[in-house]
Amino acid sequence: MIAQLFKNITNKDKNDAVQNLISHSVPSKDFFLMVILAVLMATFGLLIDSMAVVVGSMLIAPVLYPILSLSMGIVMSDFKLVSKSFSTLLKVVVFSIIASALVTLLFVPDKAPYTSEIIARTYPSLIVAAIGVVAGFAASFALVKPKLNETLPGIAVSVALVPPLAVIGIGLARVDIQMVFKSLLYFGINAVGIIFTSMIVFSFMNFYAKRELAKQTIKKEEKILEKENKINSNPQ
Repeated sequence: MIAQLFKNITNKDKNDAVQNLISHSVPSKDFFLMVILAVLMATFGLLIDSMAVVVGSMLIAPVLYPILSLSMGIVMSDFKLVSKSFSTLLKVVVFSIIASALVTLLFVPDKAPYTSEIIARTYPSLIVAAIGVVAGFAASFALVKPKLNETLPGIAVSVALVPPLAVIGIGLARVDIQMVFKSLLYFGINAVGIIFTSMIVFSFMNFYAKRELAKQTIKKEEKILEKENKINSNPQ
């Protein structure tokens, strides 16, 4: 029954999944704008101890996509996709930490106490790892099923990738090395859990056979990005 669950996927669904995943992981200006806005919202939510604002930040953050594309690149043994996805993810982490740290320096007094929402993201555990594992399975499976694509925002909320990045920035601004380390570990555990299980799902779905499509899609997205950069650098 489980084997049938993975095999009952059309070729078109696989093609669409590859193209959508890569196009949503392209390090464009729009992509990073959404990342920064999400982290700013998450930081404000953490600082005022508002769960609603933190949840809202996770809904608009596209952080899940480069993690899934990294996983798909590993399954396909596609070094270019792996390197591009990892590069995008690394930039997401750096930009997020910088944005959060700046907000903290501007809006928070030096000795202000940490809120419960901040402290909650400094306790990495086996449960956090389990959440990442389950979310990775759900996200990779939903990505390939058109009728389940609408559940991806909910999965992004459940795995909570953005708040730990915001907490790293808060800890950095407060020169709290212990907080930086714990929240970085929290984020890392989540990301590794997603990568691990999504690799299993993509392998069962035989995405290795879509290597050529992935390469073509990357080239297409690179041309689009290059064209946008030329337009922005040479305004009329």
